[in-house]
Amino acid sequence: MTGDFRELYGPVALVTGASSGIGQAFAEALAAKGFNLVVVARRVDRLEALAARLAQAHKVNVNAVQIDLAAPDAARRMLEACAGLDVGLVVSNAGFGLKGAFADSDAGAMADMLMVNCNVPIQLAHGFIPRLQARGRGGIIFTSSIEGLMGMPYSAAYAASKALVNALGEALWAELRGDGIDVLTLCPGATQSEAAGLQGIDISTLQHVMPAAEVVAATLDNIQNGPLFFSSEYYRASLEKLTSLPRRDALMMIMQSMKR
Repeated sequence: MTGDFRELYGPVALVTGASSGIGQAFAEALAAKGFNLVVVARRVDRLEALAARLAQAHKVNVNAVQIDLAAPDAARRMLEACAGLDVGLVVSNAGFGLKGAFADSDAGAMADMLMVNCNVPIQLAHGFIPRLQARGRGGIIFTSSIEGLMGMPYSAAYAASKALVNALGEALWAELRGDGIDVLTLCPGATQSEAAGLQGIDISTLQHVMPAAEVVAATLDNIQNGPLFFSSEYYRASLEKLTSLPRRDALMMIMQSMKR
């Protein structure tokens, strides 16, 4: 299976947001499958440590590229970093969230979030799709969120940004079906990473928290089963219950839960 996967989507994969959490787990899993990697994040010290560890453990080439994904030219720089490389898998994973009352959110932080969560996936896909089409095979994975499937009070801007990712991924899944390019949008639930802490969330208070490695393993196993993939059955079922309710009732239930 590992050899077949690398033949379909290798030999090189790009992973954004690879310095921690799900992005790091993607890099680790793909290196174990024999992929050479281009890993991108802002924290170059973590990237370089990851690159050295994976190169030694799996005898693969890992290029660590420091880019602030909130910068307007971030996607262009990633495309340039991959010029001349046979990239068969693009993992657009980088993202961050903001929790709290929308009116209290920092406008600059929201602008950066839209650049990272929305602009980068759009521009990366736009830049890489012609390359993947020319190869005649490949894959794109977008990391979204369960929150992208409906409005989330006290997580309004983040949920809105992930709704864009879901819509993008679904549309491209259909557009590229005849080109040999698999598109999967990952919608994880609660996942063990530092992202929750950065948003002021105590991960120990959440239910059914999954290790990032399990989320990634399941995602790679389901790359051909798009357009959306829910790594957590618990959170998928919870969302289905919410969306079966009248929208007003569902939103009020979420609002009360988020306030707590």
